[in-house]
Amino acid sequence: MKIAKTMGMLTGVLLLTGGVAVSQAADTSGTIKVAVVNVQQVLQQSPKVAEYSKKLESQFKTRQTKIGDEQKSLQDSLEKFKKESPTMSEKNRNDMQKQIAAERSDLVKKVVTYQQDLQKEQNKIMQGILGDINGIVTSIAKTQNYALVLDSQAVIFAADGNDITKDVAKKFNSDNKS
Repeated sequence: MKIAKTMGMLTGVLLLTGGVAVSQAADTSGTIKVAVVNVQQVLQQSPKVAEYSKKLESQFKTRQTKIGDEQKSLQDSLEKFKKESPTMSEKNRNDMQKQIAAERSDLVKKVVTYQQDLQKEQNKIMQGILGDINGIVTSIAKTQNYALVLDSQAVIFAADGNDITKDVAKKFNSDNKS
């Protein structure tokens, strides 16, 4: 669910900063129609996003497990060092400290690389999803003559008739662009 939450926040920011201005649509009275969409809700309740999240999780599971094993190994080495260091010779104690420091340094590098790779993949997936959602919002806005669509989390009040979240979610989840 982390990916859905992250996607929701980023999508909200994108919709807010850029807005989804479609056309200068106005009805006969000259008023501008504005709609809202709860992008975070669309993402959190989407089976499509859950599927992407599972794929991402399985793609990185092996590396995550390996890092977890290395963390446990390092912890075991630290505990062994604490227990045995009082009775070790100075040379053995220094050698073990260097070995633990090297293991720690290597583990930190692996964790940083893992996090960067995961972030890169999340962003790649996010861009595709955001593109799909923005396209859907634009299409609905044009069809229903909305001049502006905002993320509902940035709006204090909107009439129920102006909330297009269900329409966006339905179209997003029915599109077969996985």
